[in-house]
Amino acid sequence: MASLTYDLTLAGLSVGSAAALTGIGLIVTYRATGVLNFAHGAIAMVCAYLLRQFTVEWGRPLWFGAAVTLLVVAPAIGLVLERFVFRPLAVLGGDPAQTLVASLGVFVLLVGGAALLWGQGARADAPTLVAADPWGQLAVAVAIAAAVGAVTRWTRFGRELRAVVDDRSLAVLGGIDADRVAAAGWAFGSFTAGLTGVLLAPYVRLDPYGMPLLVMEVVAVAVAARMRSLPVAVVVALGIGVAQSQLTRLHPSGWAEPLVQAVGANLFVVALLIAALVLPGVGTRDALPRTATARAETPAGAWTVAVILFLIPLGFAGRDLHTSVQVPALGVILLSLVVVTGRGGQISLGQAAYAGLGALFTALLAAGRFPFLPALPELTALLAAVLLVAPLGLLTGWPAISRHGLALALATFAVGVGVSRFVFAQPYATSGLTLSRPAGFAGDRAYYVLELGLLACALTATGLLRRGRTGRALAAMRDHESGASAAGVPVPSLKLTAFVAGAALAALGGGMLAMGVRAFDPAAYDPVRGLLWFAAIVVLGADNTLGALAAAALLVGLDAGARGGVAAALIGVLALLVGRFPAGPYETVRAAVVRLRSGRRGVLTPLGAGVRGRLRAREAAAGAGAEPPRPASGAPGPLEPMEHADQNDGSPGTAQYSGRSRGLFPSLSSPPPPPPPPPPHTLRARRLRVAYGGFTALDGVDVDVLPGRVSAVVGPNGAGKSTLFHCLAGTLRPDQGSVRLGERDVTRLSAHARTRLGVARTFQQLAVFPSLTVAENVRVGAEQGWVADPGATERALRLFGLDGPMRASPAAGLPTGTLRRVELARAFAGSPRVLLLDEPSAGLDTGEVAALARVLRALAADGTALLVVEHDLDLVADLADVVHVMTAGRIVTSGPADQVLRTLDPRDTAVE
Repeated sequence: MASLTYDLTLAGLSVGSAAALTGIGLIVTYRATGVLNFAHGAIAMVCAYLLRQFTVEWGRPLWFGAAVTLLVVAPAIGLVLERFVFRPLAVLGGDPAQTLVASLGVFVLLVGGAALLWGQGARADAPTLVAADPWGQLAVAVAIAAAVGAVTRWTRFGRELRAVVDDRSLAVLGGIDADRVAAAGWAFGSFTAGLTGVLLAPYVRLDPYGMPLLVMEVVAVAVAARMRSLPVAVVVALGIGVAQSQLTRLHPSGWAEPLVQAVGANLFVVALLIAALVLPGVGTRDALPRTATARAETPAGAWTVAVILFLIPLGFAGRDLHTSVQVPALGVILLSLVVVTGRGGQISLGQAAYAGLGALFTALLAAGRFPFLPALPELTALLAAVLLVAPLGLLTGWPAISRHGLALALATFAVGVGVSRFVFAQPYATSGLTLSRPAGFAGDRAYYVLELGLLACALTATGLLRRGRTGRALAAMRDHESGASAAGVPVPSLKLTAFVAGAALAALGGGMLAMGVRAFDPAAYDPVRGLLWFAAIVVLGADNTLGALAAAALLVGLDAGARGGVAAALIGVLALLVGRFPAGPYETVRAAVVRLRSGRRGVLTPLGAGVRGRLRAREAAAGAGAEPPRPASGAPGPLEPMEHADQNDGSPGTAQYSGRSRGLFPSLSSPPPPPPPPPPHTLRARRLRVAYGGFTALDGVDVDVLPGRVSAVVGPNGAGKSTLFHCLAGTLRPDQGSVRLGERDVTRLSAHARTRLGVARTFQQLAVFPSLTVAENVRVGAEQGWVADPGATERALRLFGLDGPMRASPAAGLPTGTLRRVELARAFAGSPRVLLLDEPSAGLDTGEVAALARVLRALAADGTALLVVEHDLDLVADLADVVHVMTAGRIVTSGPADQVLRTLDPRDTAVE
């Protein structure tokens, strides 16, 4: 027994050493560049194949092949990736969404390239670089970890590395060459990937798909070490390796046997699930903000062309028709990513798991092997499988509530790997499964017609989710999650809805795919395919249903008509270009054509064209001696409608905006009259206390936001103004104290719940939804507000001067002043009882600030309670009724604005 324990421990140390090398490489790359290299496993696979090529195919000495592979090729791969893929992304702004897609692009490119060069079959003759004795591999791992630790702790490069990790921009200002640090990190990370690959290749299956996934399963080691601590990574890797080996000695009888065997063979997958789903996220800098672009319009006639192309296979026969059967099924699967990622903005790397579950459940239900259910007809089994899989979307939807970006990507990837290893790879669930097609649709042509009908249903469901109130809410959540929550969008439940709908669509497509080939094939739903599908849908237009159909046709057609791996290689190349062309291939080509047609002349936006027309009209009128014509009330201009909207008799704050009960705009007859005014409510905060570690941000703060009055909070940076604002808005829960709206305690309510009670807010950094038009931005606030008012959108657009041609303009690319008006209009459209404004004058010029002050005074005169956090003391003096001065987390002075501001030293720049 002791000998067996010792032998299993040695075997575990061998596996753990390879896992430790992977963790070291991932951590070093992440610390130097901020990128979790999803291509780490693919680089390991390529290096293992290359060493085999040197020794087995070309007959070169092992030492020569190892030296070239590990000391030349592997670091060169890292340097090339840093220089030509990730450095341009950093120069363009370092959008983490594009960085993640580029990393996945490298993964699928290397996998596809390896399949093209060496074929898709497994190789069992990989050379052994280090003897099977685990002490040698353990010594290598420990030596590398010790060397990296010594370099980072005691050398100049290590100090530079730590500086870049803490704050890259500040390190650059300090004279550190961040590009050199990043290049060194990529080179070392690729070296460790190559070393891992050549060490593992003799003992595992060497193939283009299995080995990269095997290496990436041990990413749990790096996540458990918080992507920082090398000693923790080594200890965790060795511990999991030894535990996995020891579990192989357990042989329970009965139902537990297959479960224990599955866990024993996949303990690193269990660790990945725990690290991704239970442990906190791996950092805040990895959230994936959406690039601010307007959505591309579908070209005229595109749907007609798509319908014709999908009808053409009805004229095929034989192998071509049989291959075409896969296209509609894969199209439905990719539509699930349109809903989850394209419209909802959520990273989902595990859709292959839901597609596979749909296929598996369909086969089990049709065969009568599903527990507690009889055998069902094939089509009924397919629909039942969709209903059974849809709730399982909560497996990835629930983590999405609290995770973003890289943390969410890891969670969804972990779910996909877990389902693959613990369900699809287990013979007790999948052995002997066959699947027939529905009665009357046994032939390929008839079944293709059925698939087209199901695809049409999926397109209709996707269209419903992308349009209307739900579609606007999903787009708002995708563009700016905090802004959507502030507008009243129930972000947590909307995320769950997106993932559940995505799981249902994926299950439908997976069941269709299994029926098409008349069998359940676990390899068709491998996690690597999930990564390929995600990359394909992103690069071909994530928020575009036509892009999903094009991706399905491309993937099936290339793999069927060419050597395996062509589709993956092409998608990988397109994914590498996503940083340079973030709008996608169609929009990039369309913009290029527009530039070519316009030559060297600039093209004005609609706003610019309108301004130019008015200027020319005024010049012509001035030349003729006539009075310049006044623009129409709906014409777009810099705050002209907003200024006129609240100037009736020339006195500030009185004018056309005269209260909800009398109607906002008597001259505007189309919208219905607003609802009667709600009872006034005071927002009260009592004894608020917030601490971050040892720093106290709020220390017993009391504040009242009274109806019909404007309260202002001023103070130096770090005084606690923003923390107080977040506590009132619901984006931060205080450690102690309470927040009440009227008689209701709202301390524990989220931001969107408070918005639906009538507490609206704006942001210091603009929180608009770039892919929506101006009117759609405002409509989101009206639809999610606490009062159902059909005319709120039109009144808000009119009040803030956005009701002309500007209303149809995409928010992306509009000037800052205009976007500030859009944000204010969205908050106002929800008919708030309390309006919280964070630096509302930021980005506005003097005239726009004056117009803003008039509108805010009118809102206060109408009974709205306003709180303004502002550094512009002139605006505070002109606007506020009550001023609170904060210092060191406390309100030190409160009172009427004129009295409080007189007591402040005008030379005290800390307050200004």
